[in-house]
Amino acid sequence: TDGGAGFFSQKVWAMNRPERLALVDHDDPVLPVAAQCRLLQVARSTLYYQPVPARPDDLAVMRRIDELHLDYPFYGSRRMAVVLRDDGWVVNRKRAQRLMRVMGLEAIYQKPNTSRAHPDHKVYPYLLRGLIIDRPNQVWCADITYIPMAKGFVYLVAVMDWFSRRVLAWRLSITMETDFCVDALREAMERHGCPEIFNTDQGVQFTSTAFLDELSSQGVRISMDGKGRFLDNIFIERLWRSLKYEEIYIKAYGSVAEARQGIGAWLRFYNDQRPHQALGYRTPRAIYEGQACEYVDNASTSLRDAPALPTYSQAHQQEKEVIMY
Repeated sequence: TDGGAGFFSQKVWAMNRPERLALVDHDDPVLPVAAQCRLLQVARSTLYYQPVPARPDDLAVMRRIDELHLDYPFYGSRRMAVVLRDDGWVVNRKRAQRLMRVMGLEAIYQKPNTSRAHPDHKVYPYLLRGLIIDRPNQVWCADITYIPMAKGFVYLVAVMDWFSRRVLAWRLSITMETDFCVDALREAMERHGCPEIFNTDQGVQFTSTAFLDELSSQGVRISMDGKGRFLDNIFIERLWRSLKYEEIYIKAYGSVAEARQGIGAWLRFYNDQRPHQALGYRTPRAIYEGQACEYVDNASTSLRDAPALPTYSQAHQQEKEVIMY
C-alpha cells in the first residue's frame, strides 16, 4: 500500500548509505540489482565505486587546514582559502570547501535554517546549560576529529566523561560512517557502565538510528549541541587540541596501525599521567576513580583534601578562554 511504501521509504532514508548497500543481494533470483538499488534509494554506481587515494598536495593542504581550524574554528571556506593562499598554497574557495567537507569541518557560526532534517533523524535539546556536573558518569560526550598521516588520513572518535575528562573509549576509522562510533560507545558502556546524559553534536553519525538506539535502550538521556556551537562540547574540543599539538603534529604516522599505536599511547598518558590544571593538577583517571593522588609539589594527599574542582560554569569559561585566545 501507499502507507506501507511511505513507511519503508522513511526507514530507508534513516539508514546510512553503507547500511543500505549491505542489503543489496547480487544473487537474488527475483529482483535485479538495479531494482534493489532503486528501492533502497542508492545509486547503482556506488556498489562498484573504489575509493581513490588523496593526492599528496591535498594531504598537505588538509594538514594546514586542520591546524588553522584548531586556532580559528570560525574560519569558513572563503577566509580559509585566503589564508592558505597567503601561506603559498594554490587554493580557491571551491577546493577549500571540498577538503573541509572531506575532513568533516565546518565554521562555527550560526547558519540559516535552509533545510529540515528527516523526521527519523531526531535532534535532541542541549541539556547541560546551567547543569551542575559534580560526579563521574553523570555526563559523557563524544566527538570525531580528522587525523593526518604521512600518506592518507583517518578519523578518530572518542567518548569522554565530562566531569573527570577521562577518555573512556576511542576508535579509528578510514571513513566517516557510523559503525566505529557505535563500537566506541558500546565499549565505553561495557567497561564503565552507563551515563545519565550523553552529549554530542548534530553530526549524522550521532543522529543515526544505530547510535541513538544504543543510548535509548539503556535509558540514557540524550543531549545535542546547538548548530554552530562547538563550545557546547568544549572539553572534548580541548582534548583534540592537546592531542594534535602534543602528539599528532610532531609525528608522521606511516600507517593506520602506527597511528593507532601512537594515539593509544598518548591517550593512556593523558588519562593516567598528565596532570590537569583544571582538575587541581590531578589526572583524569584519579578524578574518575576517586584515587589518592600526587601534586606538582610532591605532597601526597587524598582526593577529599585536594583543592576543589571548578564548577561547570567556571570550567566552561576557562576552557573557552584557552581555545579562543
